[in-house]
Amino acid sequence: MGRPITDTDRRAVRRHHAAGMSRNDIARKIKRSPSTVSKLAADMGLTFDRAAEVATATAVRKADLDSRRTEMAHRLQDVAERELGKMTEPQLYFEWGGKDHTYAERVQPEPTPADRRTMMATAGAALDRSLKLLPQKTDPGEQGRSVVGELMAGLARDYVARHGGLPAAEEDPEPTDNGQ
Repeated sequence: MGRPITDTDRRAVRRHHAAGMSRNDIARKIKRSPSTVSKLAADMGLTFDRAAEVATATAVRKADLDSRRTEMAHRLQDVAERELGKMTEPQLYFEWGGKDHTYAERVQPEPTPADRRTMMATAGAALDRSLKLLPQKTDPGEQGRSVVGELMAGLARDYVARHGGLPAAEEDPEPTDNGQ
């Protein structure tokens, strides 16, 4: 059996409880078990119910995480835009090597197809992660149409920039009458 509970223990529990200390902190401070502190507190009509404080702390933490998630989604959107912008900009390529360990560089008017695929994959992954972190609050069908519309408009702008105009529209062939 442990040492007897004293009036000093009771006063310490009351004082530390009034100071807002938790049950476990009080137990460590007065060198008693947490269950002993709970019994003393219950005898004095004190509780360690911190549900309201825990709920508030949880709400604050959720708000903080929401804010961080939003910021991360914005940063990923920036990465995607930066990668897509690189796809039509001049690209510096360099080589280092050979038997004399020489350095050579050249600027091409735009990235190679392989580099463009890499940029598109990077942009796509960033957009995908961004939308998972912060989904749009629109109708999914509308969102899909919007993304496809933006993609088509971007492809059309790219075509015009490369070829000086849109391709001539092909006319539908005349319907044929097969005797039906």
